[in-house]
Order: sequence, then C-alpha cells, then structure tokens
Amino acid sequence: MSANFSFQCLASCSHTKARAGLFYTPHGVVETPRFMPVGTLATVKTLTPAQLKETGAQMVLSNTYHLHLQPGEAIVAGGGGLHKFMGWSGPMLTDSGGFQVFSLSEMRKISEEGVTFRSPHDGQIIKFTPEKSIEIQNTLGADVIMAFDECPPATASRQEVEAATERTYRWLLRCIEAHQRPQEQALFGIVQGGVHLDLRAQAAEALMKLDLPGYAIGGVSVGEEPELIHQVVQVTAPLLPYHKPRYLMGVGTYQEMVVAIASGVDLFDCVIPTRWARHGTAMVQGDRWNLKNAKFREDFTPLDETCPCYTCQNFTRAYISHLVRSQEILAYTLLSIHNITELIRFTQKIREAILNDTFVAEFGEWLTPRE
Repeated sequence: MSANFSFQCLASCSHTKARAGLFYTPHGVVETPRFMPVGTLATVKTLTPAQLKETGAQMVLSNTYHLHLQPGEAIVAGGGGLHKFMGWSGPMLTDSGGFQVFSLSEMRKISEEGVTFRSPHDGQIIKFTPEKSIEIQNTLGADVIMAFDECPPATASRQEVEAATERTYRWLLRCIEAHQRPQEQALFGIVQGGVHLDLRAQAAEALMKLDLPGYAIGGVSVGEEPELIHQVVQVTAPLLPYHKPRYLMGVGTYQEMVVAIASGVDLFDCVIPTRWARHGTAMVQGDRWNLKNAKFREDFTPLDETCPCYTCQNFTRAYISHLVRSQEILAYTLLSIHNITELIRFTQKIREAILNDTFVAEFGEWLTPRE
C-alpha cells in the first residue's frame, strides 16, 4: 500500500469478525465501518456538497461509465479533477464501469480484450477494456479506483460464472499494469464468483497474492436472495487481508450491512437512500415508510425525533407528505438528506458498539432472519 493509503484496525468484536478502523486517504480519513453515498454523475442526486457533508458523509462514489459518457473524463480533468469539479473535498471512489457495461447495455459483445457496447446516449459504439477503465479513472482522479471486472447476472450458470471469474482475474492483472497513479490512487481488486463459495474462496486467494491496497466483494446485488448474499459475504470477507480495507459493493440495507460487518466488511455503498427518496420513501430506524400514505397527512411530528438531520429538525411528516404528493423537488432533497443521514448514523452506531465491544448485544437481532 502506498504511503498515502493505510488501514488501521482500532478494535475487534469479541464474538464476531466485526472491526472498527480508520482508512487513510490523500483527501482525508474514513471511519469504518461506514456507508458511502453514491454520486453517479459527480453529484449525489438533489444534494449540494454542503448538504452532503452535513449528513456525516466521509467518502462518496462516482461512476466511471456514466462520467465517460457525460461529460467525459477530459472535461472533469479540465475542471481540476473530480473533487474540484463537483466541489467535494473529501475522499472519493470511482467504480470501474464494469457493472454498468454488463447491466445497462443490451447490445454488448464480450471478448478477452474487453467489452464493446452501444452508447445509450447517441448510439456510438464504445469499447471498454481494463486499460481504458483505468485510464478514465486515472484522469478522473478519485482516491480509490476499482479494477474492471466481469459481473455475471444471478441467472448465470456455474460454467459462465467460472469463466467470468477467471477473466476478471486476468483483467485485474492488466489493470495493475495500466495504473499510472499508484501513489495518488489506490487500486482495489474485486472478488467475483457468484453464489459459488468455492469460486469465491479461490478468487480471494488469488487476489490476496497481488498485495493490493484494498479489496472488494462484487456481484452480490445482481438478483440473489438475501440468504445467498449473506453466505457469500460470510465466507469471502474473512479470507481478505486483515490489514486492508474490505468493501462490499452495492449493498446498503440494514440487515445486509450488519451481517457483512459481523463478517469483517468495512465499507458499503448503495443508491437506495436517494432512489427511495425520489419515490417518497423514508428510512426510519430499520423501517421503510411511504410518505404518500394517508396516515402522514396530518402527522405534525418529525420523521424521527432522535435524528439530528436538517429534515428532522425543521419539518414534519405532514409537510414532507404534502411535498411528495405535490411532486415538489424539495421532497426529494429533504428525504435524501434524512435517508443518507440515517444509514450513516446506523453504521456510526455500529462502529461505537464495536469500539465498546457491545456489537452483538446491540445489533444481534439483525444477525438472524427477520420476518
């Protein structure tokens, strides 16, 4: 790991593999475990960077695939790099674009060289290779960049998953070779393998030998049942290096995060808090509320009296329900502020519990299946 990146474990749970730590990056420290908001196009939807900071966010994601298509990495670089371009001074991560290439592009052709697909914007034929993904991410300038991987769907056969996992490893070697800014950007490898635990173990072992700055578990939010996700994470996470950050990609629901943290995962991301906000949904202490429901129309209490966020401190359920029903943009902003704050507070509380060795006592109920 570069001198600009390091991971320090401060405490471990005496009953599980949960740990609390610090991930040091050139743009600041991330306290783990931690939920990371997603800013696909260099913006967390409906929020300003100042509002985002108030949620407690420390590290934010952006998307290589989408930024390449619009506005293009050259424009981002011309604006001073991703941090300056979007006005976010804290740590940032860009994913490789692999998931989007495989999930959003219907017309695509996979080869050993890379993936060729048709742009959904203008129909132009675009080729993504491991080298191209790293070149784009080097240009964007995030603190953490992800290796270009093949992410097979949940319906893929074992043979297809095995081939994709092996190709992901070969592509990773090419990503490492192409990476031009290792002192400024930490390249994370991604463990694939679908729901096949033996393939996951083999992939983790192969990646560990490369001694990368950090490791991610990918391909666990592509349609699998929660029980299978839990199994994959519980088997894979402990295999990854103890002294490196571990990142579970695309997961941001309460139970999935608790199970993953108990398995030793440090970082999470998900679009759920802002996506649900745009559908008028609030996340409140483990529950999901539809603010369109009639019961909220004359409820003049905050979403959550215990929440310190701007939304809960200044507005009522009735007002937000009115905004949602009226399709006012402010509804999406207020709900996004609350939902992101909620998930970050949730991981902060878990962190405190790990530091106090009360993780199982406080969050044990989340470790068993819920009705």
